[in-house]
Amino acid sequence: MDTFYYLIQNTLPVAIPLLLVALGGMFSERSGVINIALEGIMLFGAYFGCLFVYFIQGSGIDAQLILILAMLVAAVSGFLYSLLLSFAAINMKSDQTISGTALNMLIPAVILLFSKMYFNSDGVTTNVSFYLNKIPGLSEIPVLGKLFFQNTYITVYIGILLYIISTILLYKTKFGLRLRACGEHPHAADSVGINVHKMRYAGVSISGILGGIGGFFYAVGVMDGNTNGHTGVAGFGFLALAVMIFGQWRPGKILLAALFFAFLRTLAYSIALIPFLHNLGINNTFYKMLPYIVTMIVLAFTSKHSRAPKAEGIPYDPGAR
Repeated sequence: MDTFYYLIQNTLPVAIPLLLVALGGMFSERSGVINIALEGIMLFGAYFGCLFVYFIQGSGIDAQLILILAMLVAAVSGFLYSLLLSFAAINMKSDQTISGTALNMLIPAVILLFSKMYFNSDGVTTNVSFYLNKIPGLSEIPVLGKLFFQNTYITVYIGILLYIISTILLYKTKFGLRLRACGEHPHAADSVGINVHKMRYAGVSISGILGGIGGFFYAVGVMDGNTNGHTGVAGFGFLALAVMIFGQWRPGKILLAALFFAFLRTLAYSIALIPFLHNLGINNTFYKMLPYIVTMIVLAFTSKHSRAPKAEGIPYDPGAR
């Protein structure tokens, strides 16, 4: 039973970054812009979030307040970096896949150079612990208290809140309806007075905000408060793309996919606690590869049935019919 609690408690902090970044990709692609740059946006947000923590640590401010402030810094950082993709894809009508790939390649090199120049290391190391042993008043609840309110991070609760907001925004607001229209039938949307370019900027910007937050939450919940300019975010941006596709660009399915892949990753790092798997004698490296292997297998079987937004990846030209 203790192993079960351990797996759930460690799955959620891993699932939240995947969920947020995949939701960000969903907003971008629902507006009609392919966002391959999620990996770069994640790293950009994670780095500046951790940089903020580095400079403010030791100031006497409560650790959880520092986390929230750093999250806002990461959100702004992700938003600013996503504007490069917006400009290239919307204004310049460039190939969105190539633009996103270029942004992914740019930021690790810049961060590594900056870190070597100012910190003489590959990244930023912070000394603030955001870990919560228990949440008073909630951790005593039978079963649920131990599962969700002990040995965790507040990133889990913020992530769930952002998931609810994202779902409501996409399906229950006029903005969400217009955003989806621009990704499906941009000319029809334009004909009823919707500014397609502005809506696509909004979609990519939301993607940048959620991607930046997801990157910082990765640094908190997976890297334990550190970000490394060399190893980046370990392919989580690309894994989030797989989660988004597996989830069919729908928040509910994306949540389930994020939990599934996060559980596999947690399982891979917890083999010693599971006698059956440990006694098989399989090299632990194989288990660490498992989330990515399963990703390829799942996409191979589900991608032919995937239905992406119709106008995804097609630059909008008002004169074309």
